[in-house]
Amino acid sequence: MLTWDDEVKTPSQNFSQGGQQQGSPQELRAPAAEAPQSRRVSAVDKRIINGKTDVNQLVPFKYKWAWEKYLATCANHWMPQEINMTRDIALWKDPNGLTEDERRIVKRNLGFFVTADSLAANNIVLGTYRHITAPECRQFLLRQAFEEAIHTHAYQYIVESLGLDEGEIFNAYNEIASIRDKDQFLIPFIDAIMDPAFVTGTPEADQTLLKSLIVFACLMEGLFFYVGFTQILALGRQNKMVGAAEQYQYILRDESMHCNFGIDLINQLKLENPHLWTTAFKAEITALFHQAVDLEYRYAEDTMPRGVLGMNASMFKGYLRYIANRRATQIGLEALFPNEENPFPWMSEMIDLKKERNFFETRVIEYQTGGALSWD
Repeated sequence: MLTWDDEVKTPSQNFSQGGQQQGSPQELRAPAAEAPQSRRVSAVDKRIINGKTDVNQLVPFKYKWAWEKYLATCANHWMPQEINMTRDIALWKDPNGLTEDERRIVKRNLGFFVTADSLAANNIVLGTYRHITAPECRQFLLRQAFEEAIHTHAYQYIVESLGLDEGEIFNAYNEIASIRDKDQFLIPFIDAIMDPAFVTGTPEADQTLLKSLIVFACLMEGLFFYVGFTQILALGRQNKMVGAAEQYQYILRDESMHCNFGIDLINQLKLENPHLWTTAFKAEITALFHQAVDLEYRYAEDTMPRGVLGMNASMFKGYLRYIANRRATQIGLEALFPNEENPFPWMSEMIDLKKERNFFETRVIEYQTGGALSWD
């Protein structure tokens, strides 16, 4: 369990050993010489984990939903430099441009996110990818890892554009308790599956991987990001920090796809391995949901000690419970907080960029590079 005192490695140091990890010899070597027809992959033989088919052969497809999501993310490409930050820079430099509470929101947000997407990328590249044996799912994970890099780039671009203290922002995950506590919650689930000695194939190991997938899809990308997204997009709705808000909107759309893919992956893994979904395991996951809601609410309280932008921290208690209910039911758990409603219905519309285009008119080219996306 990684702790956060001065004597312990930081997450970046901890991950530096990941380059020594290699795929198993069975996974990477070419098939032994035998009759050609016996080497051909059959879709029916593919598995999300513990598959015996050649992971280097993308087709025939079994998980077409994974391939379709991969194509959708490719059609959704964007780069941070495409967004004009001129208005944000002028507003930030204006002593009367933003209140101190609004500035706190921006800096706390960047302090969390500059590290969060790096954690997500490390989790994919050093952990999840090597344990997934369905190549069409791996294809999505490769694209997702690239998008996490784009998101980290976007936050750095905002920090640089505004001339913020890089040391303050990039070390916030060590120095700000509400940010540190969220990262500390996540890191054991990364460490568990990126350990070179960790292999799937037993019920205990497979549950460890399933738990990690749930934590990252449902609790990190599906819950921990939503206070920050709501705050910055609320600024944009008031015509403040519109460049940063537009980037957050693109990131929200990306993360929504990541979350949806992760939930599909979790449900398919459960379908193929029903013995993992035990009463005790479900109770453990439910406890993690409650812990995550509590951590994100504490982050809301820290970032919003007073009411601002027509919102206050207590409004987020209901919002986080509403989101947790949705994530829980999407993976087959009971709703954890019955009768919770969404206090920010406009957030649902934010996933559809065209509906919100009038808020941010900072980018002169279309967000999608090809194909229309449909969203559940």
